[in-house]
Amino acid sequence: MPLERSDFPELVQTAFFIFDFLEDKWDGMSGMYLGKNWGSVEYFFNLYEVDEPKVVLEFMKIYESVLIKFKGEQAERKQKA
Repeated sequence: MPLERSDFPELVQTAFFIFDFLEDKWDGMSGMYLGKNWGSVEYFFNLYEVDEPKVVLEFMKIYESVLIKFKGEQAERKQKA
């Protein structure tokens, strides 16, 4: 059974929550996913009074790298098809 966001500790859930607010960046020519625009992350940390922003940011960056890899593999499969 796949994990739900609620299965993770609170700091990881916070990382997912704030990550979803950040704007996605896409390459205009290839349509490839480039990750998130991190310019507003500090605003959201302050808005939601995140106690451990460094830890939450680390989880967010790990999640972003997994997401970029996944979306890249999806794009490769579509190109081969």
